[in-house]
Amino acid sequence: MEKRWVFHESAGEERVQKLSNEINISPALANLLIQRGVNDFEEAKCFFRPSLKMLHDPFLMKDMDHAVNRLILAMERTEKILIYGDYDVDGTTSVALTYGFLHNIYEYIEYYIPDRYKEGYGISEEGIQYAADNDFSLIISLDCGIRAVGLINEARKRNIDFIICDHHRPGDQLPPAHAILNPKQDGCNYPFKELCGCGVGFKLLHGLCVRTKNYHKQLVEWLDLVAVAIAADIVPITGENRILSYFGLQRLNGSPRPGLKALAQLAGLKSEINIENIVFGFAPRINAAGRMEHARAAVQLLLADTDDCALKMANELNIQNTERRGFDTHMTQEALEMIEQNEAVKQTKTTVLFKNDWHKGVVGIVASRCIEKYYRPTIILTESHGKASGSARSVDGFDVYAAIDACSDLLEQFGGHKYAAGLTLPLDNIPLFQKRFEEIVSTSISEDQLIPLVNIDVQIKLSDVGAKFFNVIKQLAPFGPGNMRPVFMSDHLMVYGYPQVLKEQHLKFSVRQEGNQKVYNAIGFGMAHYYETILEGKPFKMAYNVEENHYNGNTSLQLMIRDIKPME
Repeated sequence: MEKRWVFHESAGEERVQKLSNEINISPALANLLIQRGVNDFEEAKCFFRPSLKMLHDPFLMKDMDHAVNRLILAMERTEKILIYGDYDVDGTTSVALTYGFLHNIYEYIEYYIPDRYKEGYGISEEGIQYAADNDFSLIISLDCGIRAVGLINEARKRNIDFIICDHHRPGDQLPPAHAILNPKQDGCNYPFKELCGCGVGFKLLHGLCVRTKNYHKQLVEWLDLVAVAIAADIVPITGENRILSYFGLQRLNGSPRPGLKALAQLAGLKSEINIENIVFGFAPRINAAGRMEHARAAVQLLLADTDDCALKMANELNIQNTERRGFDTHMTQEALEMIEQNEAVKQTKTTVLFKNDWHKGVVGIVASRCIEKYYRPTIILTESHGKASGSARSVDGFDVYAAIDACSDLLEQFGGHKYAAGLTLPLDNIPLFQKRFEEIVSTSISEDQLIPLVNIDVQIKLSDVGAKFFNVIKQLAPFGPGNMRPVFMSDHLMVYGYPQVLKEQHLKFSVRQEGNQKVYNAIGFGMAHYYETILEGKPFKMAYNVEENHYNGNTSLQLMIRDIKPME
């Protein structure tokens, strides 16, 4: 699939040179910083040296007063508190954080995770019933609850109060909770809107620490879980998320809790753990619990207090993750065949597929896999409890949640974000939904949005790349949405020596730039199809990241290829 290169607008020579002189870095690196909102020495200092003192006052968040006061009152009255969370990584880390922290200072507390298959997403009737049967008078919901109007009203009738900690988009009507913490709700002036569910839970605990003037040191010890949630939920790593993930990664790489230490071991992570390691190493294994059996196992792992116990539980999740991969591979193959065997479906601007025996736990993963082959908004549905239930994934720049919302009259339930959503609808409505969704997307998506994107930060000479250059790049981390690993472009490149194709998929070669004899190693995973292009002996241009390669005890810089194009 040909990719579209989009260059970040230059900050302007004068601004770039001013910052370059002020903090003694190259113009290319100064340009990168300005793109990230850093314009002078003081802003650079804050960016490169984050501090927990930079976190916003939690009481700027709407309803924080009510939430903290209700929590303190519950503890003073020795009420039973139930910590209720979703079954994905954000939900399970939220529960582990909130329950784990509060359990160290308060005795009458439990946690509850809904069963993905029996109860579905979010607040459930079974959860409310469990709380009522066991005399819980306060439920703190994490990463869910913002749309559970009817169920929270039912809880209220049973004298159960709710504190909702959520980050999903609110509906037209808010639930009758005692307090709602959600920066996205109307009237909330909290300065940072992009917290994940675990981040909102952290702010509730932060508020408790501020109000009681206690426990701050203990709360910092839980930041590794917040970093895992931020990475796994793909929220922007800017503002407060960057500070939380920065210190969470420090904790994770310094003195990780046994559960995360065990996951790192099973994922084969030996060097310093970063956001990407969490996304591809930790998240699938934590998610596997809720996808294959019950997410309570993930919380138990995250709360494990010994290495031996944690490793045993992590091994169970690893087995479930291997099983999940089998479902994932088989379902993806079936889904792609359904597209390829239907010429009409191949020509659409959306993919909406249904098969009644697909595994509900991996439909979101399969949607992402389909986008890798057919780059367009995708929804994968399966049958669950007599309904069609599934997950949506989107392409760069397109709001799939808004498109689903435009079909809401055909749905029973939906929720999510711009790029990912879940939905449930009657089986009979599937054909109507497929037709409507295609119409909505076709009239609102641009042709450019249907072409995979490579965002290029700045064009540089290969000779710019060196130890000092890379040392500054490393300090831009943590990388993720809103602060992606920088992508550079260099042109008039030539292969040095002979390129190699590894495992029939990957491309490895040495490269130099015309007019300069310095040679760099480059590797492109899944890019063997470019072998003939670079073998022709003609100059080409390349988009790439600069990374460290650790091999046989040696460390060197290498170029991680994002795309290659022949010179025009």
